Amino acid sequence: MLDFEHARHRMVEAHIARRGVHDKRVLNALRQVAREQFVDEGFEEFAYEDSPLPIGSGQTISQPFIVAKMAEMAEIEATDRVLEIGTGSGYAAAVLAELAEHVFTVERHRSLAQQAERRLNAAGYRNIEVRVGDGTKGWQDKAPFDAIVVAAAAKSIPLGLQEQLEIGGRLIIPVGEDPYSQRLVRLTRIAANKFEEEDLGGVMFVPLIGEQGGHDENAPSAREVRPPPLPRQIARAAEDLPAIDDPAFGAMFDRFGSRRVVLLGEASHGTSEFYRARAAVTRRLLQRHGFTIVAVEADWPDAAQINRYVRAEERQSEAQPFQRFPTWMWRNTEVSEFVGWLHEYNRDVPDHAKAGFYGLDLYNMSGSIATVLAYLDKVDAEAAAVARERYGCLMPWQNEPTTYGRAALRSGYRTCEEAVVRQCMDLFERSMAEGDGALLDAKQSARLVASAERYYRVMYYGGAETWNLRDRHMFETLDQLLEAHGPDSKAVVWAHNSHIGDARHTVMGTVRDELNIGQLCRERFGARTALIGFGTDTGTVACASDWDGEMEVKDVNPSLPNSFERLCHDSGKPSFLLDFGRHGQLGDDLAAPRPERYIGVIYRPETERLSHYMDSSVSRQFDAFVWFDRTSAVTPLTMSADSTGKVPDTFPFGI
Repeated sequence: MLDFEHARHRMVEAHIARRGVHDKRVLNALRQVAREQFVDEGFEEFAYEDSPLPIGSGQTISQPFIVAKMAEMAEIEATDRVLEIGTGSGYAAAVLAELAEHVFTVERHRSLAQQAERRLNAAGYRNIEVRVGDGTKGWQDKAPFDAIVVAAAAKSIPLGLQEQLEIGGRLIIPVGEDPYSQRLVRLTRIAANKFEEEDLGGVMFVPLIGEQGGHDENAPSAREVRPPPLPRQIARAAEDLPAIDDPAFGAMFDRFGSRRVVLLGEASHGTSEFYRARAAVTRRLLQRHGFTIVAVEADWPDAAQINRYVRAEERQSEAQPFQRFPTWMWRNTEVSEFVGWLHEYNRDVPDHAKAGFYGLDLYNMSGSIATVLAYLDKVDAEAAAVARERYGCLMPWQNEPTTYGRAALRSGYRTCEEAVVRQCMDLFERSMAEGDGALLDAKQSARLVASAERYYRVMYYGGAETWNLRDRHMFETLDQLLEAHGPDSKAVVWAHNSHIGDARHTVMGTVRDELNIGQLCRERFGARTALIGFGTDTGTVACASDWDGEMEVKDVNPSLPNSFERLCHDSGKPSFLLDFGRHGQLGDDLAAPRPERYIGVIYRPETERLSHYMDSSVSRQFDAFVWFDRTSAVTPLTMSADSTGKVPDTFPFGI
């Protein structure tokens, strides 16, 4: 049984207070309101995540941080009369009722208003009145109000709401037609005909519908000329893809061969077609377009073993790579076949043209520490002794690094950050001219330990900082690889869509203040970057139900209505490439945010709308998109070693 009270208090500390809401009355109000009572059945376990949740009629319950921020900006006093526009689930009204003397709330959907009223009554609120009506008109009979809070975006501030403000009253409202350029505005009534307007920052809300707002998109004007349905537009623009094993498949991507960085995504970490397609595109870019770096969403030390194998570099007996959860993500037949091909490819090219296989991620702290120490043991025993002393404070968390965050809260562990950063800088101060690939490996591992120390420390707090630290580390690793390989170097990146699609055009960036590799690459390399997403409708996927759980093969649910995936499915094409750069009008028509599916190593079909969909502007998020209507799970490899315990000759995967 979930401890909702504990989760509620942790949410307030981690997602509200630490993100800048400081009003004690607002924080206490959020501690008092049981959000699990205002979500639909089956979503209770997600009640205290800082995210919007579906509530029916195409609406959502706002994320707690936005509710708190708007309440704080409204500066509500205990004697105030407050008007809320957009009742939704009733949760925000309950928070406002903890702050004000009386709350009046208007909802245009009768079913939502009735449901909210039942929930508010059951929760014991007697200072809230709910009304069904046009929110853009306010509630004239109950005016004036000391504060008005609007939970939908208006093209401009409705005059009716301005007129219903008391002198000194505050109106908090999102303004802007484009969801990606909306601003939260505070309008204060200074005198009868004088208002003061303040910009409180960017937000993303559904449009405000009503007489003084927008029109219901489900009731278009009879004279309106509507474009062809989006599935039909997609079908016209889609370029049919050959079979993945056909050399013509890779040739379809020659158009991106002049880019400095080509990022290839995936909608899940366990889909065969995504891996095989990325391998086919990568082979083409290596063979025909001068790419020499394959950088993947994997731990650096594990990928370094693959790199030594594909480049035929001298090595000692090593443990098999990718033995940490989720092993199937990289220990699968699809990756093994590509690695084998890469090994053979490098035999026939000169050293300067050999392709390398590198990991961008920072999870494997213990492996990285071992790499740094092994290098120093060989070249500088005294430096190795110093490094062991410095890393000593991290050792207890190598096998379970997520617990490090709790310990780091104690002042004695603050020195750890200084020590690992100092160790990182010591390695970087060694000239690149001094070493070979081993030095690059050790230097990057030192950077990884420093980044991982920060990552596991901030993980304890939650929020965007953890995600941003990880993606900045991955981008900086990519940048270091490009720099180390020279000004003409070119890289292919394999990572999840959530990492390679520009975060600025998703809820990640607009609501959660998160960035990612795709965004950073566009900012760094501009038009020399290509971001290519991948997606599917149905099939099977290799995944787990919980972190560190056993691998399962699950059926992928058909895509949700109104999602980007459903539009692709309804095009009727089994597989295709959408190049948004060649179809500007389609890109514009697909720019509106709509649900896009993201399956990681965890897949929970029973809560898919909440746990695996995020509103995104796909044609702005990616330069192109690859579609496979039906897909299948990757085939995992089994670990093996001979009777002596040594790694077999078929290193690196031992198959």
